[in-house]
Amino acid sequence: MTDTDIEYDETVDARGAACPGPLMDLIGKMRDVDAGAVVRLLSDNDQSLTDIPEWADEAGNDLLAVEEGDDHDEFYVEKA
Repeated sequence: MTDTDIEYDETVDARGAACPGPLMDLIGKMRDVDAGAVVRLLSDNDQSLTDIPEWADEAGNDLLAVEEGDDHDEFYVEKA
């Protein structure tokens, strides 16, 4: 599914997790990585399409891309 060529350091596979699971999983991983690291989140929860951009903005991280797919979406977030 990947249309982007963004290089990422870590992947969080939250497919199948109910809201707010994908966001919580992403937040947990972001705490573990250094500034500048890119984390890719895989989520099939539609709420992630609003939750992840809102959280990234509030937390001061950069949402580099969102790729919407048929069975899941991919979010690329760079830690500030």
